Amino acid sequence: MRHILTVLALIIGLSATAQVQHKRKLFLLASPFEMTVVAKDTTEANAYIDMAVGEVKRIENIISDWIPTTPVSEINKNAGIQPVKVSDELLGLVERALKISAVTDGAFDISYASMDKIWKFDGSMKEMPSAEAIKKSVARTGYKKIVVDAANKTIYLPEKGMKLGLGGIGQGYIADKIKELLYSKGCKAGLVNVSGDIFAWGRQANGEQWKVGIVNPVNKSKVFALFPLEDSAVETSGSYEKYVTFNGKRYSHIIDPRTGYPASGVVSVSVFAKTTEVADALATGIFVLGVDVGLNLVNQMHGIGCIIVDDKGGIHASKNIDIEKFKL
Repeated sequence: MRHILTVLALIIGLSATAQVQHKRKLFLLASPFEMTVVAKDTTEANAYIDMAVGEVKRIENIISDWIPTTPVSEINKNAGIQPVKVSDELLGLVERALKISAVTDGAFDISYASMDKIWKFDGSMKEMPSAEAIKKSVARTGYKKIVVDAANKTIYLPEKGMKLGLGGIGQGYIADKIKELLYSKGCKAGLVNVSGDIFAWGRQANGEQWKVGIVNPVNKSKVFALFPLEDSAVETSGSYEKYVTFNGKRYSHIIDPRTGYPASGVVSVSVFAKTTEVADALATGIFVLGVDVGLNLVNQMHGIGCIIVDDKGGIHASKNIDIEKFKL
């Protein structure tokens, strides 16, 4: 019996070591894209990654607002003119985005693309825009204006100049769909990183959990905490590099779509969730809401965790995250 168990253990050990972990770095969606998969060999791994790239391109051609032929571009072109028929996939994504807008009181808003780009974060701004210009810049925004007709499967922007922009939720959605596709094709473990929107499933080839480092915004070369991820997601929104300072106050490149003013007081928000889509959208909304309101919101949500770093370097966590346990 002992001999049989020894042989069985050897077989299990061999099957575990037979797995390979293969990573490919690409540039997709105008952003860095990284795909890691666990497979039986590099041929199978590359086939999985090719599938992932194909899924990125498929979804990009649905939700992009910079490709003129997509359904989202069609919705934007028909703002103030007529509703546009869309697929169940796009309709569902927009409906879920609007729910997150409601939960965050409009701090996350897919109509943000309507904002006039009056803030510059390339060093060219020498003074703040006027209060009048800021107010005017958000005149056409407002998620409540978006008309979704589920029965007829249409989306309508009722005002000329309104635009949908799914950038604040789309990358997270893509990460989720990649996992869903690859898992259905037999890839039982992997990690997808769409420009910081990360979803990990299964375990690494060596049996260990995937681990994701949260960067210290004050010192970008230093990771201050390392969190395990298994069948879950994390997304970090930060203003480490893109910001302006006026009268000693730091303004991030993330604009509050309700007011037109840049978010202030926060330099980094990391959200943990069961889907990357939710983590992506909430991270933006919480960044705008700020430390106190953002944490209060997360603490009322089941299955969501959050770490916020303020502009003084202070680290704040939701009640379900023990940072000391994961600090390096």
